[in-house]
Amino acid sequence: MPRFYLTTAIDYANGDPHLGHALEKSGADVIARYRRRCGDDVHLLIGMDEHGQKVQQTAAKAGVPPQAFTDEIAARFQSMWAKLGISYDQFIRTTEAHHKAGVAALIRRIAAHNPDDFYERSYTGRYCVGCEAFKQDADIDADGKCVLHPTRVLEEVEERNWFFRLSKYQDFLRDLLTTNPSFCEPESRRNEILGLLNQGLEDVSASRARLDWAVPFPLPLSNGETQGTYVWFDALPNYLTATGFPEDGFEQRWPADLHIIGKDITRFHAVIWPAMLHAAGLPLPRQVWAHGFVQLGGERFSKSAGVKLDLGEAIDRFGADAFRYVLLREVPFDGDGNFSWERFEERYTSDLANAFGNLASRAMAMVERYCDGVVPRAARPDEEAADEADLAAYHAAMHGEHGWLLHDGLTAVYRMTQRANEYTAATAPWTVAKDPARRAELEVILASLIRRIARQTLLLAPFMPTKTAQVWAQLGGPADFEAQRYDALPSLDAGGWTVTKGDPLFPRPA
Repeated sequence: MPRFYLTTAIDYANGDPHLGHALEKSGADVIARYRRRCGDDVHLLIGMDEHGQKVQQTAAKAGVPPQAFTDEIAARFQSMWAKLGISYDQFIRTTEAHHKAGVAALIRRIAAHNPDDFYERSYTGRYCVGCEAFKQDADIDADGKCVLHPTRVLEEVEERNWFFRLSKYQDFLRDLLTTNPSFCEPESRRNEILGLLNQGLEDVSASRARLDWAVPFPLPLSNGETQGTYVWFDALPNYLTATGFPEDGFEQRWPADLHIIGKDITRFHAVIWPAMLHAAGLPLPRQVWAHGFVQLGGERFSKSAGVKLDLGEAIDRFGADAFRYVLLREVPFDGDGNFSWERFEERYTSDLANAFGNLASRAMAMVERYCDGVVPRAARPDEEAADEADLAAYHAAMHGEHGWLLHDGLTAVYRMTQRANEYTAATAPWTVAKDPARRAELEVILASLIRRIARQTLLLAPFMPTKTAQVWAQLGGPADFEAQRYDALPSLDAGGWTVTKGDPLFPRPA
């Protein structure tokens, strides 16, 4: 089986999961579930970024030790991902012993391969605790605050640290992005990084003074002082340490096929991370995909700015599957998108209750009424051929060859659902059923409808795993729903299945 290793950004342990986290994790889960149905050996990694100044400060305000604080936060995140149906294979925490050992090993490996890449330097700069990063002039607004955290005051920091000679890898990174453009996508994000490279890279801090809540930096300063590892040099290697690095066998999974991240951390993943790996003589990930932001009323979700929505309540409103569907239908996975309850209810009603849910309910009811619940064995009508173009469009959007455009995949399935509803209206099987002489025609219509619903059910399965399993069972499909593969779709035939119409799949909102 082809291996497919994908990761999401590990979430920072200073608050509860929000809608932006849910977009990223849901999108990654959809890709993982899709690739499993393609027959791939998938490994989905998510986790928690638990070190750094911000976590230390937040834990101190709460009056608890940092480890106890991060234990509680990690439990809340894992509970939320269970609620949302995220089928991750591994949940990594940067406070785990094997991760700390892997970070130290990676830093030592860089130092061994390129002895001049780490050097001591005194530095004065403006530091954003929210970003856990020193900010350049382009990252600071007119009021002297971070453009991503405008409510936070930047800290003037002066300290002597270990620095990583990032500037050394500027030409390497430019060549990487120009000769292998798929390394960083979408194109808009890649162009941003190329623009950054054209401005010239500065070396970056690899350690921090007076930072106790951190992985100890394995190289002491010349004065003997031991510092904490700068949080990004701790966080980024999680994708590698999760494979067992530096122990034997980590190469069986590394390099990662896909890093899914938010656009605000593209620079770290498309500049610092590949430079670190190259310096260590390790293979690079095959692709970094930077999705956009979910906005509420045009504003980015931000706890510090007071723009928030209770994620648990949002999921409970229509259920996890409907929430996943609407979120990924409304928010393009290659850009920003707005969230509103008005639009949520409109999309839920139009796509799920009225289109797919109503189609499935009516078709199964007619099979029960006119065929004693057994799907007829009948030839495919010419109308089904029109679905082939949308089936190809679905796979093109979902397979990543031209980008991870999950919203386009859902649009393709919706067109298939609309076409099946139009076919139902045009053929009027309830009228055909009144004429015994048209029995063969009726069986062609009903067999076609159930076959098309079964196909759409499989295509929607990565987005709505629980609801589609329910539909599949009602259609009378083979018992092992998760074992159904996409290469079998062309020959899918529901003839002989026994349908069992149940309660409405997507009840209309009151």
